[in-house]
Amino acid sequence: MKLKMWQVDAFATQPFEGNPAALVPLESWLDAGLMQKIASENNLAETAFFVRRGPGAYELRWFTPESEVDLCGHATLASAWLIFEQLDSGLKSVSFETRSGKLTVARGHDGQNTMSLPSDSVAPFEGPAGFADAIGKALGTTPPRETLKGRYIFAVWDDAAAVRAIKGAGGIASVLRSVDNWGLIATAKGDGDLDFVSRFFAPDKGVPEDPVTGSAHCALTPFWAKRLGKKTMKARQVSPRGGQLTCTDDGARTTLSGTCALYMRAEIEV
Repeated sequence: MKLKMWQVDAFATQPFEGNPAALVPLESWLDAGLMQKIASENNLAETAFFVRRGPGAYELRWFTPESEVDLCGHATLASAWLIFEQLDSGLKSVSFETRSGKLTVARGHDGQNTMSLPSDSVAPFEGPAGFADAIGKALGTTPPRETLKGRYIFAVWDDAAAVRAIKGAGGIASVLRSVDNWGLIATAKGDGDLDFVSRFFAPDKGVPEDPVTGSAHCALTPFWAKRLGKKTMKARQVSPRGGQLTCTDDGARTTLSGTCALYMRAEIEV
C-alpha cells in the first residue's frame, strides 16, 4: 500500500525552524499498530493522520515514536496548513475531531493561521523532598523557583537565561517518573520583546526535547496571562531549533497563531 506523506515545520518561517510534523492523509483509518510503526519509522515528535469526514471536517490522530497522544498543537497547525495550501485551498477554516474534542484552525493572512485548543490550568505542586533541586540537576541548570502541575509538570525560573542554559533532557525522565508524569515545561518571563520563553521535555514518549509544543502553550498562555496581566502575548520556545508563537488567553480556550514551512513531499510504502 502506498500513502502520500508531507513533512511540515510548524511555528516556522522557513524550513529547519520550528517543530517538524509528518502528515499522512487517509481515506479511512489504518490499524493503530501500523500507524504507530509509521510514526516510529519517521522518528519525529509527532506523526499526524487525518481522515476527511465532510467539507472542512476531519478526524485527526497523533503519534509520537512511542505512543498515541491526546493532544498535539504543532501537528494540528501543520495539518491545517497542508489542507489549506494543498488539499482544499478554498477553505477558510477547518475543524478536527480528536481525543481532546473538536479543534479548529482558521486561515489567516500571510500564512499566519490560528488554532483554538483547550486551556490547561496548573496548580502549585511541591512533589517529593528535593524535587526542584532534582529538576535543576537533571537539566544542568539552577533549580526552578516554583513547580506546578497540570497535564505536565510546570517549572518556573526567575529569568530567561536559566531556561536558555538548560543542557538538554539529561536525567529528567527519572525525575518525572518519580511523580508519575512524562512531560516537563520549563519557563520564565521573556527577554527582549518576548513575554515569556519555554522549553519542553518528554523522553519517555520518545521526544527528549520537543522543538515547539502547542499543548504546552495551553498551560503557558493562561499562566503568563495572569502573571503579566496581558491577554495576547509573544512567546518563543527556546529549543535549539526554536519557534515563535502568538498566544491569546480566551479563558477555557487558548488561541495560538503561527506560520508553517513545507520541507518534504513523499510517498511511503507500508
